[in-house]
Amino acid sequence: MNELEKLAQWQLDESAAESYERYFVPLFYAPEAQYLIELAGLRAGEHVLDLACGTGIVARCAANKVGANGMVVGLDRNECMLAVARKASVDISPPIKWQRGEAHNIPFPDSKFGVVFCQQGLQFFPDRSAALRETYRVLSPNGRLALSSMRPDKNNSEYNLLADVLERHAGPYAGMMVRSTFLPLSIDNLRALLKNAGFQNVRILIGIGPVRYPSVNEFLRREMAGSPLAGQMKSWSDDLFRMIVQDLEVSLKAYIDDDGIIFPAETYFAIAYK
Repeated sequence: MNELEKLAQWQLDESAAESYERYFVPLFYAPEAQYLIELAGLRAGEHVLDLACGTGIVARCAANKVGANGMVVGLDRNECMLAVARKASVDISPPIKWQRGEAHNIPFPDSKFGVVFCQQGLQFFPDRSAALRETYRVLSPNGRLALSSMRPDKNNSEYNLLADVLERHAGPYAGMMVRSTFLPLSIDNLRALLKNAGFQNVRILIGIGPVRYPSVNEFLRREMAGSPLAGQMKSWSDDLFRMIVQDLEVSLKAYIDDDGIIFPAETYFAIAYK
């Protein structure tokens, strides 16, 4: 399976999208969304696109910031993610427009938005260059892009260990899907990608934050439940699940404490201007 085929596998059904909202948003994406909004210097009245919005935490936070005179659109290719986003935003004002669409063919006119956010989406775009060129196109003059993306898997070794364990017990596809969540680019590569799309004044930061789960069992269960591997996990026998947990407990022993498991996760943050 080549990279394009691998990335195309990253689609969640509604049950997995709901798990993503329940587990990942409070742990990772809500704090990260606030940081992206600060990084972009989002102001009242601005027009915002949340590209590859998932269940829409950035769009929800942005709506609170731009206020009644602003506008927020959430765009994602996955209708199940958008369904959860709609449920989660029923009380948000101004209302967020949720729309299905592709990052490499953004369905909006030139210079439509003052700010585009892309939280943990770039690594999943089959054509990253095309997606960034489209992002540049829909930004207004002096508009800005604020994005985040997990650093390469070598910088997130605990997830590499998870992938290794899954490969041993559940097959190569499971390990491959875990590794596909990381952007395989250095800082210099990411900077060049943004500049080649037309962006200027590119600034890239590294964020290192703690990830905590109450147990290795819950680490495995929640990570699988909010991913395309949710269906595969449901097919595992109790014995297989137990074997995977036991192997993980050995592999991740250095990160287990009296409150569960904790390890660092590394993320790129970038701000770039048109």
